[in-house]
Amino acid sequence: MSGLVAGSATRALLRAGWRRAKGGDPPTNPAAPGTRWSEAVIWAAASGVAMTVARMVAQRGAAEAWKATTGGYPPGLETVSP
Repeated sequence: MSGLVAGSATRALLRAGWRRAKGGDPPTNPAAPGTRWSEAVIWAAASGVAMTVARMVAQRGAAEAWKATTGGYPPGLETVSP
């Protein structure tokens, strides 16, 4: 649930930032003839990074809430994958 909220908030912030910086809506279809390559690439990179960071923040927040409630992290969280 926290991931959905973080994703929605991040998407809204990204769109608002794009509108402020570019004066229009972000590209929704990178294959559309009116979309410039530079705008498509910038939007893809910005949204990918922002959504990944939002997901990580939401997951860490959920893990900390779990720890505050139960006294320990969720099972398997403390193990490190190679």
